[in-house]
Amino acid sequence: MASLLLLFIVVPAVELALLIEVGTRIGTPATIAIIVGTGIAGAALAKQQGLRTIQKIQGELETGALPTGALIDGVIILIAGALLITPGLLTDVAGFLCLVPVTRALVKRALQRRFERAVQAQHIDVSAEFYRAGPSARPPIHDVTPDGPPGGEPRRPLR
Repeated sequence: MASLLLLFIVVPAVELALLIEVGTRIGTPATIAIIVGTGIAGAALAKQQGLRTIQKIQGELETGALPTGALIDGVIILIAGALLITPGLLTDVAGFLCLVPVTRALVKRALQRRFERAVQAQHIDVSAEFYRAGPSARPPIHDVTPDGPPGGEPRRPLR
């Protein structure tokens, strides 16, 4: 609940105050130019970093490796892009920090540690299933009943 309060009330309020303060110091047209410029530069940088990450994922898949690190990079780049197209200076700084490889690596390590703790505390259940590809392959059918299977058992693919 506190994180939602922070996300939807505190961050926009700080952004608005920051934009008003910057606008009074350098003027409205310059402030709008900064917002538009960071949005355009951020979108271009996010696209470049995203394409590079897609190539890395494809390369790792071709060698048979599971591209977990590259997938986390992709998620961070996606979030950075969303932050950069959101009007505001604070979100722009956070977005650019997520696009710079050095700082993205720090964010990535923090996320990996958080995922590991959540898995160890059994807050997240991790599983992987592999299926044959081709015309004879059948995708799994999942139980989608609202209450799940009787007895409170976890949902499993139906075969």
